[in-house]
Amino acid sequence: MSADTDISSKPVSALPGPLGYLDRWLGHAEALILGAGVLLMALNTVANVVGRFVFQHSFFFTEEVNRILIVMITFAGIGYAARHGRHIRMSALFDVLPAGGRRWLMMLIALVTSLVMFALAFFSIRYIGSVASSGRVLSSLQIPVWWIFLWVPVGLSVTGVQYLLTALKNLLSSDAVYLSTEVRDGYDRN
Repeated sequence: MSADTDISSKPVSALPGPLGYLDRWLGHAEALILGAGVLLMALNTVANVVGRFVFQHSFFFTEEVNRILIVMITFAGIGYAARHGRHIRMSALFDVLPAGGRRWLMMLIALVTSLVMFALAFFSIRYIGSVASSGRVLSSLQIPVWWIFLWVPVGLSVTGVQYLLTALKNLLSSDAVYLSTEVRDGYDRN
């Protein structure tokens, strides 16, 4: 395993100063949220299966807890995917451009995507407000439904920040084209 794919190593940012600190902090937060979310979901599901087959009694809250964790993992995961350049991309035009053109196109793509993520975060906050005013609660846990959706604007905002940082990384870099702050465009152009 290479140094840039070793997940046990401490996240290091290629960005200077406060941007690097923000980038590292977001990396730690994303890893913690994703790891804890997946472990909690597995633990919750296994405990429910054991309860059902050993004690003939399921936990009444398992489905709702897993639904909460799925929303959390999904919206924390989009920021993580953006950080590691793992989003699906259609690159036919991108691939035929020289390095300078690819860098400018990547900056444009990252900026537009960042703006879309921030707009979606704004609209999700408005949606959360409407759900909160409805007064709906989860049937088993009796917590407000809008609490589940708090992960949506957080995840969208983090993703917007990741794409903004990608645009800045490409603007500040002259040596390569970056798909994220950590991932270079990997095609051999020789």
